[in-house]
Amino acid sequence: MTTESTHTDPIQQGIDNLVKTHDVVLFIKGTPEFPQCGFSQRVVAIMNATGIPYAAVNVLLDPAVREGIKIYAEWPTIPQIYIKGEFIGGCDIVTEMSGNGELEALIAPLRAASKN
Repeated sequence: MTTESTHTDPIQQGIDNLVKTHDVVLFIKGTPEFPQCGFSQRVVAIMNATGIPYAAVNVLLDPAVREGIKIYAEWPTIPQIYIKGEFIGGCDIVTEMSGNGELEALIAPLRAASKN
């Protein structure tokens, strides 16, 4: 993953800023209220089930962001999820992590921090 602060492209800088300033960020097609693809819908449902707040970016609103996030993560598909600045993966990975408890382990510190 390319999360160095050496991004010179404004789109890459914006993505880097979002990823680094929010605990959880989803780059999806559509919005959490109205996902525009099944993969985005699944990731939103998984994250909603955790109860952890997250920022969501609708990549359909800006083609430069849609392509830029693929470059940023060196990952060709959307949705993409970031937790504490770290690229986690797409729908299949998040679904698997949700099923085997890895996602809960990643978000447990966020849950604990939100209770303080």
